[in-house]
Amino acid sequence: MLKVSPEVEKKLNKILKKYIEDEGNIISLLQDTQDAFGYIPEEVVDWLSKKLDIPESRFFGVMTFYSQFHLKPRGKNLITTCCGTACHVKGSERLISTLFRELNIPAGEDTTKDGQFTVEKVACVGACSIAPVIIINKKVYGEMNISKLLKHIKVKHEE
Repeated sequence: MLKVSPEVEKKLNKILKKYIEDEGNIISLLQDTQDAFGYIPEEVVDWLSKKLDIPESRFFGVMTFYSQFHLKPRGKNLITTCCGTACHVKGSERLISTLFRELNIPAGEDTTKDGQFTVEKVACVGACSIAPVIIINKKVYGEMNISKLLKHIKVKHEE
């Protein structure tokens, strides 16, 4: 069994109490867990599995099925890049390549080493009329180009 710190266990007991009182489901339990930690650590899944007598595989099945759940820490700033047809035609791949290069995110990763930025690609954000679209910390930026993108990144670096 993986160990959790007393501080983590205190947070988990609070989440577990709510889950039991509300007769919640695994999805709501995982949502609350992710809200508390920013992602769902493996040792937390192990702890929940033991406390609730639910196999870890059931938790991981839910977490890997729904894209809302994250198994790794995410950056302070979340950059969502649209890869839908309209955005793709208008250059989203160049924007994505620029992001990974400028933020120095290694191949196969999505978060900077300093934990400041996470870049995620999504199929479509539904804002085709203002393509290409980038979302930074839930704020939508349309008709994006490399110059504007680099300015936004610089501002976030300075915050």
